[in-house]
Amino acid sequence: MRRILIKYLLVEVEIFLYTVYNYMCLINLNRPMIRREFDMSVRIMLADDHILVREGIKCLLECDRNVEVIAEADDGLECLEKLEFTKPDILLLDLSMPNMNGIEVLKELRKKRNSTKVLVLTVHGEDEYFIRAISNGADGYILKDSDAKELKQAINIILKGESYIQSSLLPILNSDMVESKDDKEKLVSLTKREMEILKRIADGMLNKEIAVYLNISERTVKNHISNIFKKLEVSDRTQAAVFAIKNHIVKIM
Repeated sequence: MRRILIKYLLVEVEIFLYTVYNYMCLINLNRPMIRREFDMSVRIMLADDHILVREGIKCLLECDRNVEVIAEADDGLECLEKLEFTKPDILLLDLSMPNMNGIEVLKELRKKRNSTKVLVLTVHGEDEYFIRAISNGADGYILKDSDAKELKQAINIILKGESYIQSSLLPILNSDMVESKDDKEKLVSLTKREMEILKRIADGMLNKEIAVYLNISERTVKNHISNIFKKLEVSDRTQAAVFAIKNHIVKIM
């Protein structure tokens, strides 16, 4: 418990330093930094019960002219209320919040068929939290100790309709996952090409990268992925990647 608390405090300090650094840049240059690291205009909502964390992330993201943080919430209930009228492109969601936690928020969004993209940003790297978040509709999952580059990359990928899992979390998935008889039957149904593409999905490759790697068209990749989803009875790349890891199709370093 003490170790987790220390780790959490270090993350908080790191984000605080990010905040100070960026505000100093704003003061010294008398204008915002205008790096364009996002591929499109992005409207973001932040849900985290620590104002220091929200301020740090907001300052970090709004250095890019394409990004606007349009709303903030410090608990799950406020998050759901503001989502009704703010309509962000993506929600950055913490899991540990008062009144209603992040998992409960995800469940409510699923019930309401809310299509807002959700990236979980948390200190919880345990498989219990990760699997519950993904199974309840999260589009991505990263830890608060990830760097700015990975956060922006995750947002970009999710906005394109893909899913994102922080690579350091993948080894955790193997610990408690056991192959089932149904899984083996599903694997047998995959063609050699589909199996190869499933491996590439689990490695985090995008369709374009898979096409280049296998020397086939991107359209062909999309068709194969559609067939893979049907055969494995999954709905997105994250679930497919989890299936591949669970069944030892890919080796986690």
